[in-house]
Amino acid sequence: MIALVTNVAIDSDQFAGEYAPDARLYNDDLAPTMPVQRTWGTYNYIALWFSMSMGVTTYMLAASLIAGGMNWKQAVGTILLGNLIVLIPMLLNAHAGAKYGIPFPVFVRASFGPVGANIPAMLRAIVACGWFGIQTWIGGQAIAAMVVVLWPAAAHMAGVTWVCFLGFWALNMVVVWRGVESIRFLQSFSAPLLLGLGLLLLAYMLHRAGGFGPMLAAPSRFATTGSFLHFFFPSLTAMVGYWATLSLNIPDFTRYAKTQKSQLIGQAAGLPVAMVLYSFIGIAVTSSSTVVFGEPIWNPVTLLGKFHQPWIAFLGLIGLLIATMNMNIAANVVSPSNDFSNLAPKLISFRTGGLITGFLGLAMMPWKLMATFGSYVFGWLVGYSGLLGPVAGIMVTDYFLVRRTRLDSYSLYRRDGIYEYKNGLNPAAIVALVLGVFAALVGKFVPRVAFLYDYAWFVGFFLSGAIYYLMMFGQRVKLAEVKG
Repeated sequence: MIALVTNVAIDSDQFAGEYAPDARLYNDDLAPTMPVQRTWGTYNYIALWFSMSMGVTTYMLAASLIAGGMNWKQAVGTILLGNLIVLIPMLLNAHAGAKYGIPFPVFVRASFGPVGANIPAMLRAIVACGWFGIQTWIGGQAIAAMVVVLWPAAAHMAGVTWVCFLGFWALNMVVVWRGVESIRFLQSFSAPLLLGLGLLLLAYMLHRAGGFGPMLAAPSRFATTGSFLHFFFPSLTAMVGYWATLSLNIPDFTRYAKTQKSQLIGQAAGLPVAMVLYSFIGIAVTSSSTVVFGEPIWNPVTLLGKFHQPWIAFLGLIGLLIATMNMNIAANVVSPSNDFSNLAPKLISFRTGGLITGFLGLAMMPWKLMATFGSYVFGWLVGYSGLLGPVAGIMVTDYFLVRRTRLDSYSLYRRDGIYEYKNGLNPAAIVALVLGVFAALVGKFVPRVAFLYDYAWFVGFFLSGAIYYLMMFGQRVKLAEVKG
């Protein structure tokens, strides 16, 4: 048995000779980051969350709560609570990325095995592909709306939206091809710009609605506490599910952190503040649309299209485009690119993985996922949270409770080491994952246990984590012997 358990990150130059990695598990994109690559400070992580939070899907997530019947206080409270909850697994999984410099698909080898790691990696990747398609579809709609502002006759041309959609998709692919540093550059200047544009939209709608009073006066449409809770709990699960993807692959970003402290402070300050701030803008503007236009308009592209001042609509749509590209590349390309690369490191690079993500995003027909706020929140968000919650529970349990944050960095890139388990698969992780996913999603199909689906992420997270902990008892004993 290999008894080397490292507590610090290693650089790629150490992977040679006796410790040469298995070519099936290694390429330059999956290698631990070297000190020269650790360039992300606290501001970069705050900017990361502001740029990713200030997207159209965040706005629509918040707006959907108003459209579903909540008042603004209930909506803000739901969003804040959901993001504080998801921040916990986010920071826990981020620790390994900053400590060892490894990306998500490598980190998850510790719990699932080098072969089994492809299962959670592909679950995460497929969800990201869906998100990529959604964001690209929204960006295409924004471009089409801009075309209509400049050329009104285009409103009657059915193909304009599709041309704009495919054009925006191609633009995203160009950014992917330029690599991860282009993401940091894009975020550094765009985060404050996006905040400014959001506040301008809020100020304009505030003026049109006649002040905050009329804008936020819409009461809750729930007649009883029971009816409110029936909507609240699946909505809370959707809030957690919104960032359930990033709570898994956050090591893909924290592996570039200068220090553990910089990513910890940056994320703790960035995520909840950015989400609540930008969500409030979506909530307030959606509430005001009821006053100004007579109906709650949850889609900002549709809302901006109703403005009679072309310059306001054009400026707002430009902001939507920047926000959408920021969130799309950072949240929905980095992780699946690494995940696909993990399948065949010698054949699939980060760039190739990004191209695969783009094409699968098209194949998932995002226009159907965004048909209504119900299909977006209770179908898409809650549904996939039941897939990813169990993975998060297993990862957190393995790293903190089973291994006490100690990983053998060399063995993560080799077969037949301490993470080999049985033919590269950890039976405990597979069993815990299957049972957790089943329990989380069974309520979608069996009405008697529908409440399980309402809490899909929570059910999967805690059940899979508990099952994994119990099944890993023997492995914990072996690890104690290695440390001794």
